[in-house]
Amino acid sequence: MIDTPEGLAEASAMLAQGHGPVAVDVERASGFRYSQRAYLIQVFRRDGGLHLIDPPAVGDLSPLQDAIGSEEWVLHAASQDLPSLREAELVPPRIFDTELASRLLGRERVGLGAVVEDVLGITLAKAHSAADWSTRPLPETWLEYAALDVLHLIDVRDALVAELAEQGKTAIAEEEFQAVLDRPARPPREDPWRRLSGLHTVRGRRSLAVARELWQAREDYAQEVDTSPGRLLPDRSIVAAVIADPSTKQALAALKEFTGRASRNQLDRWWAAFERGRAESVLPVERVPGEGPPPPRAWADRNPEADARLKAARPAVEEIATELGMPVENLLTPDLLRRVAWTPPDPADAENIGSALRALGARAWQVEETAQAIAEAFVAAAQPPAEPEEDAS
Repeated sequence: MIDTPEGLAEASAMLAQGHGPVAVDVERASGFRYSQRAYLIQVFRRDGGLHLIDPPAVGDLSPLQDAIGSEEWVLHAASQDLPSLREAELVPPRIFDTELASRLLGRERVGLGAVVEDVLGITLAKAHSAADWSTRPLPETWLEYAALDVLHLIDVRDALVAELAEQGKTAIAEEEFQAVLDRPARPPREDPWRRLSGLHTVRGRRSLAVARELWQAREDYAQEVDTSPGRLLPDRSIVAAVIADPSTKQALAALKEFTGRASRNQLDRWWAAFERGRAESVLPVERVPGEGPPPPRAWADRNPEADARLKAARPAVEEIATELGMPVENLLTPDLLRRVAWTPPDPADAENIGSALRALGARAWQVEETAQAIAEAFVAAAQPPAEPEEDAS
């Protein structure tokens, strides 16, 4: 465990002397802490050693960035780790994502343990993946588990590079890796409190206002104490309390469904939220229109032409995915296909469909593989059904 600036400087010097790509992994404390900060960063490079770094203890990680900041970083499921790395001011210039590469190669199992086993024949014990990595000191068995997450990544990367070349997917993979690296952070959700599990059982705008205030009070306190909100007050407790509509703080405390480690010691906080919600003059609407097209099950009634387009295009895209040997969602996400089917360009030819897909975020290779097939499917969907042949007898 490297937990001093001096230790980091020594490790960074070793890594700088290594050769080839750098394997990187991050351990967070999801489900335990409010933040998604890195509580452990594992780094391995051939001839540069394997290093387990404690970011909160070390502080400034710029020596590490200086040592490996010009190299290819190998990660597994990079989109999960990149936000935490960027928060620590660690930014790769280019990446190789072993999970994404495995998907593009058509592997059915793409978890790290499965990929290492399939590619190298080595079985990894995955006993601590959901552990609280903010724990200090970290148990020795956890450190061994963390080390194994990067020890074999370079060998896996090399094998997958060869497979991608064999399948003619090297350029596709590079484009996908760059898209992951370039993907901007998600903007904050509008009305994030509406994601409360079970909120659909709450009736009335006033009750929704109370739920909103309780959610915000929990969020503020969770951030203050850096604890996962659900550990302080589960969603089901908020919803149960709103539905019960207690008349006093004591009645709220008496609710057996009102659980969580902060349900009683922060009772004043929760009751104040109740009172704010009940006094709120601007009430939330009960239903918020969804962003994008409605669920496809409603298309036949609401937009029969779009329904026909989607039903014609979906199997065409699935067929291409099968030919390429990859999951259809990696070829083209269902959301992109739904959007272009619901609101097609005019005219809906391959060029215009390609432009529409690019505007929605599709990569160049995805457009090249699918635009023509989608255009042909849309044309077929617009044709009137064939007249049944008369029986000559």
